[in-house]
Amino acid sequence: MYHTCMFCNKPLGENQVVEHFPVGRRLAFDSARGRLWVVCRKCERWNLTPIEERWEAVETCERLFEGTRVRASTENVGIAKHAEGLELVRIGKPMRPEFAAWRYGDQFGRRRKRALLYGVGGTAVLGGLVIGGAVTGIVSGALLAQSGSFVNAWQNGRTLVKLRTDDGRVLKLKNPDLLGTRLRPPTDGGDFLLEVRKGKKKESFEGEEAERLIGLIMPKMNRSGGKSAVVQSAVTEIERLGHPDAFLADVVTGDRFRDKKGIPGYINKMPTQTKLAVEMALHEEQERRALEGELWRLERAWEQAEEIADIADNLLLPEGTEKFLEENRPPAIDAS
Repeated sequence: MYHTCMFCNKPLGENQVVEHFPVGRRLAFDSARGRLWVVCRKCERWNLTPIEERWEAVETCERLFEGTRVRASTENVGIAKHAEGLELVRIGKPMRPEFAAWRYGDQFGRRRKRALLYGVGGTAVLGGLVIGGAVTGIVSGALLAQSGSFVNAWQNGRTLVKLRTDDGRVLKLKNPDLLGTRLRPPTDGGDFLLEVRKGKKKESFEGEEAERLIGLIMPKMNRSGGKSAVVQSAVTEIERLGHPDAFLADVVTGDRFRDKKGIPGYINKMPTQTKLAVEMALHEEQERRALEGELWRLERAWEQAEEIADIADNLLLPEGTEKFLEENRPPAIDAS
């Protein structure tokens, strides 16, 4: 069973009403095509499920949806909340703009609100420090002058994304590293070449590995989200080229998105709607390929999410903890 978000590695929670899939507090489903997603309440991304029992789970979701009061709906998309607390999103046959408004508008909108909230919170804390300094009559000027440096140092020192490479390494990228991420035309297969910077070191990835890694990077590049109008502009960029794959190919070609030295391909130099469109296109391409008979890719993505979550948990434990717990595990109780 899949308990961890493929994208942010956070727990997805559980429900008590979908027998064949008791995972998640918000499920989206498409009865006609047999698709079932778990919507992560942390990052708002949709995790497509590869389980063999998904048809049975989808049927249960359909039955629950029909018996629950609908909270909001359009012609092709509706959302309802079960008495147990599980939220259900029913997908009909929406055109891309309508589907995007539900699927991506929610997550990008929540990211934007979160970013604004954190910004206000940071300002409030700094304001409190300055006021405190003024009351005591000391160092308030120094605090005001250095507050920007403190905030920048804190933001740039945080690990924003962990990447597990195909050779088993875990790359921890901070904000300065993300600013050095580039997308370029492929040299040996795949849709593009991904260049990742870790400190002063640069690494390049192609093919399936590049697509998987950039899929993890983009939500952090887009952590400020976007307004609904910006999301629709992103949808339009993809629609203009007719297909997510064609859009991605167009993004990596040419000499656009240059840095100060004139080097092209930097993601942070893309307009906001283009960055959002890249994330959307990558996600949809992953799902399309999975549903065309490559579900093993999707299963591997879930497995890697669980592995990274385990690694993150173990980093917080002292060395030897697992061995200690195993040696001191209480004996099983015989209920017979």
